[in-house]
Formats: sequence, C-alpha cells, structure tokens
Amino acid sequence: MNSSVNPFSESSNAAFERVTISSQAGTEAESSPNLSETTLESVNRQQPIPPPSEPMQYRAIGLVRGKYVPSSEQFTKGVLLTSDGVEIETVLLGRIMSLVRNHLDLSQEHLWVVYPRTQPKEGTLHLQVVGVWEPDKLAKQQNTTDQGESPAAPEEMTSTAPFVEDGYFSVRGEIVYQSAPDEHFIVKIKQAPRKDSDKPKYFKLKLNGDLKSKAVGQFWDLHAKRQEKDLVLTEANAIAILPAKPKLKRGGPPRKGGYPFPKRNSETPRPVRKTLDSKPTARPIPKSSVPKPIKRPKPPN
Repeated sequence: MNSSVNPFSESSNAAFERVTISSQAGTEAESSPNLSETTLESVNRQQPIPPPSEPMQYRAIGLVRGKYVPSSEQFTKGVLLTSDGVEIETVLLGRIMSLVRNHLDLSQEHLWVVYPRTQPKEGTLHLQVVGVWEPDKLAKQQNTTDQGESPAAPEEMTSTAPFVEDGYFSVRGEIVYQSAPDEHFIVKIKQAPRKDSDKPKYFKLKLNGDLKSKAVGQFWDLHAKRQEKDLVLTEANAIAILPAKPKLKRGGPPRKGGYPFPKRNSETPRPVRKTLDSKPTARPIPKSSVPKPIKRPKPPN
C-alpha cells in the first residue's frame, strides 16, 4: 500500500463531480458527492469512474455487480444482491429509475455505479445507485432516446478496462478519525451545494485498513475494495495537509445582571459572615509583655 505524503502548497476545496453516465446517471443534488456536470458524455462512456479533475477533488464512488431487488412498498428502495451473495440496502437516485424500469432486465446481474454510505452506528455499507455500466447494450438505446447521438466506438470502451472492476471504490476526502489498533478510519467528504448561496454539506464514510501514519486533518486519495458489507483499503496516497480549523470560543457576552459579577474594589474589606454559635475570642497577649521570673539567691545559713 502506497502511503507516501505529498502535500500541495495550495489547498482548494473542490465541489463534487456528478456522474452523467451513458446509462442516464442520477443527479440528486442533496446526496450526490461525485463528478461535475461538465464531464463530457464521451468521457463517461469510456470509463464509469473518471480520474479526479483536480488534486483536492472530494468524491466517493464505486462499482458493484449484482441484481437489484426493489421492495414491495417502493420501487426506488430495495436491496442489491451482489454476485458474491451479499444483500446490501440500496436506493435509486434521479433519472436512473426510468432506465431501470424500462430498459433493464432485473432478473440479470448488472454492473451498477454507486455512491457508498456507511451507517453511523453499525458502520455497514449502504448504496445509492446513480448508473449502470453497460455501454455495449445501452448505446443503441441512448442513440434513439438522445435524438440521434452517436454511441462511442467499441475500442474506446475497452481501452479503459482496468478501471471497470467489480467492488472497486474511489474515496477522496479529509481523514477525521483513525484507530490503528482497530484498523479503521473515517473520511469526511464534502458535497456540492445545490445553489451557490447554500452551505456545503458533509457526510462521513468508514473504511477498514491502516494508513501507517497520523493522517487526521489531511486530505487523502484512497482506493478500496468491497468485502461483503465493508470497504477495505487497498491503496492510500496523502495529498495535502489541510489548514487547522479555528477553535470555538466558549461562552458569550455577559448577560445583564448575570455572571460575571462586577469586580470588587480591593480597598473595601470583605464582610465576615457571623454564625449563631460564634463567640467573641480574646485578643492574644503578645509574648513580650509577660514578665520573666527573677531568680533570687538563697540566704546563707
């Protein structure tokens, strides 16, 4: 595992990219942490997970092969039955729902493009489906639905085969917690706001593995592999040391008539509280005022 630190001199907080995959990937603004809308459609048709567009790009995206089984109550919620027999809670995002309903055979396995989430308490994996990676099957369908747009050439699709791996996840963000004895850590990932005026939102993702160094407060580029319902680290690269956050000052301005009390004048003596059982004590006599006994000689016999 590569864990060499290579900090950049300037840190930029890049917004997440949003995937627009050849299979009509979803673009839900509230929970989509990945890949900008400016990503060209032709690039997305060449690889499901493009390389990061800039060094400080936050993202969390991966690939999982399996069958999507919707729940009886709601089509957009269900489970993904993976090729290794694991059931993972899954939801469909955005425009992917119409694609799944109208163009996919759910009795067959598909390679799904997903956003990973981990439950806060259990730490188990939860998936948000944003696309399907089947360019050979979906190119013809999109050619008819996208008003005559020509599909990518077959050689372009196969040229990036190493990036298309079941269970692979790309995670980029700030390390906010790590436990070397338990061999796990937590990454904080920033989401793109829907509007420029909105405050950025964050979510945290748990990964299993050891970063081999103190990484809290640093931006890392992480590669992970899904093992059942966990994300296990396979490669890690330190990108930059993030600036320290200012410490919050405790308390606020004093309330009217409340604490703190006004300072007492040092010249004014403090009053002594008297109790019921207290008795006046006699002033001690200084030792110098007590006369010493005079030793007189005895008379002669």
